[in-house]
Amino acid sequence: MMSTANWDAEFEQQEDKKKLTDQMRNVSIKPAPAPSSTGGRGDAPKVEDDKIDPAQAIAEASMINKALHSRLVQLKETSQLEVQQNDPNSPLFSVKSFEELRLAPELLKGVYCMGFNAPSKIQETALPLLLVNPPKNMIAQSQSGTGKTAAFVLTMLSRVDPKAKYPQALCLAPTYELALQIGKVAQDMGKFIDGMKIRYAVRGQTENITKGRILTEQIVIGTPGTTLDWCHKFNVINMKQIKVFVLDEADVMIATQGHQDQSIRIKKKLPPTCQMMLFSATYEETVMKFALKIISDPVTIRLKREEESLDNIKQYYVLCSTREEKFEALSNIYGVLSIGQAIIFCQTKATARWLAEKMEADGHAVAMLVGDLHIDQRVSVLKRFKEGKEKLLVTTNLMARGIDIEQVTMVINFDLPVDLSGEPDFETYLHRIGRTGRFGKAGLAINFIDGPRTMKKLQRIEQHFGRKIERLLTDDADEMEKIV
Repeated sequence: MMSTANWDAEFEQQEDKKKLTDQMRNVSIKPAPAPSSTGGRGDAPKVEDDKIDPAQAIAEASMINKALHSRLVQLKETSQLEVQQNDPNSPLFSVKSFEELRLAPELLKGVYCMGFNAPSKIQETALPLLLVNPPKNMIAQSQSGTGKTAAFVLTMLSRVDPKAKYPQALCLAPTYELALQIGKVAQDMGKFIDGMKIRYAVRGQTENITKGRILTEQIVIGTPGTTLDWCHKFNVINMKQIKVFVLDEADVMIATQGHQDQSIRIKKKLPPTCQMMLFSATYEETVMKFALKIISDPVTIRLKREEESLDNIKQYYVLCSTREEKFEALSNIYGVLSIGQAIIFCQTKATARWLAEKMEADGHAVAMLVGDLHIDQRVSVLKRFKEGKEKLLVTTNLMARGIDIEQVTMVINFDLPVDLSGEPDFETYLHRIGRTGRFGKAGLAINFIDGPRTMKKLQRIEQHFGRKIERLLTDDADEMEKIV
C-alpha cells in the first residue's frame, strides 16, 4: 500500500493541479467547505450517530432477515457443512428429497404447499439426524434463508401426537415478533394435520390462561420470560411431557439481559428423553458456551465461517480529499462498472442523507436506511431493495450486521468504520463487507480514503485480516474494468 508520506505528496500534487486549473479558467477558488461529519484530511473522526441497543439491533436484524427470506437461499456446493458428533463411527446420511424422510402424508403435503420442492443444503444434512430414532440433540449454525426454521418446525410436527391434547413441543425465541414468525411457519406446514394446534407464550397472552389448567395445544412457541412464568408460576405446561425443545436465535438470546438464565431454568425442567435443538446465525465462543449449557451430547452442524468469505471479496481503496471527491469517485464507478446492487456505508445519518440526495439528483434509484425509521419501515425499504426496485442502498452501521441480501455485488465504505475512540472497528468492517460475497459468490468492496489518518486505519485493517487491499483509480476506465 502507499505510505503516508507518498499519500501526502500525491495529495499536495492534486491540490496544486486543481489550483492551476482554476487559475487558467479564471475562476476564483472558493474557500474549503466546513469539515463534514465524514472527516476531511486528517480531521478527528466522528463516530456513528445511529446508536441503538446492541441486543435490539441483533434482534431486529434477525427479524428483518426472516421477513426478507420468504424463499430459500440455496447455498453453493462450495459452502461446506461441518458435522461433529461424539460417536465418529455413527453414519451420517443426507437426503435429496422430502419423500426420503418418510414423513406423514399430511405433513409432506404441507411442506410442498409451502413451496419447498427439495431440501435446502442444511436440511439435507440436519433432517435425517433430527428425525432418526432415538432422537438426537443438535446445535446448528445457520443464517436466515437457509431453511433452518422449516427444519426444526418439521421436526416438532413429526414428533408430536395431534390426538394428545397437551403441550409436547416447546420453542423459545428471543422476541415477540420472532415467535410469531416461527408460528406462522408451523401453522402453514401443519395445516393439513387434523387437531394440531399452536399456542403463543408471549406478552399479552397470560390473561387468557387459568392457573394450574394444562394447555391443550400440542406446540407452544414463546419468549423466555413469559414461557418461564407459564411453566413455574402458572403451571399450565407439564414440562415432563415435552418431547421436543427448540431454542432459536441463540446469538440474539444471549445478547438480551435475562434470557440466558430464563432459558437455562426452563431447560432444567425438561425430561432427559426430550430432544433438544439450538440454532444460531453465528458460531462465536460465547454462543457455544451457552449452547453447551442447554444441549447435552449434541451433533453440531456449522456453516463456513463468515471470515472465510473474505476470500470471495476483492478489496480496493480510492484516494479522495473531500466528500465531494468521494461522490465524484462514486459517480465514476457507476459510470464504468456494471453493478447489480450495492450498499454504501456512511458513518453518520447526516452524511447518508446528503449522499442519498446527491445520488438521486444524479439519476440513481436510491433507498436510504437510518436509525430513526421504525422497524416496519426498515423492512419495507429492504423489501423494495431486495426486489430490485432500488439498486443502491445508502445506510449507516445499522445495516452492517446480519442482513442477508443475496444479489448485493458491491459494498462501498464511504467512511471507514471507527469505534468510540476513533480507532478502526475491525468487526464492523468485516460485517460491512460481508454484505457482499454471500453464500460463496464473488463480491467487491471499495473503501474511500480521505487523508493520511484514514490511510493508517486502512493499513491496520489490512494487517488485522492479513489481506492486501489494492488501490483503484476511478478516473481510469480501463483499470476499473479489470476488477470486475
